[in-house]
Amino acid sequence: MIRILSDWLTARRQIRQRWQQDACALIERYGRDAYYEAQRLAARSRAQADRSGFWHWAKVASEVARLSPVVQMDMKVVQAIADEEMRKHRRC
Repeated sequence: MIRILSDWLTARRQIRQRWQQDACALIERYGRDAYYEAQRLAARSRAQADRSGFWHWAKVASEVARLSPVVQMDMKVVQAIADEEMRKHRRC
């Protein structure tokens, strides 16, 4: 039982590390707009019915917000991004 718990904890740490790595990469590349880019990727995954991708990018967005004090986080912009991605993928 301890082995199962240990394996589960290791897997969870690896997942969180991927979120943090992706968050750092977005912050480095997009600066103040990193949160919006993470939200765009989450919305795109959602529009494409990629459930695991959506959750990954949503968690990355939360990591971006946690790690960077300078990112912009206007919910009206986030809603506009989500609406745009949904429109793009409904046409296909």
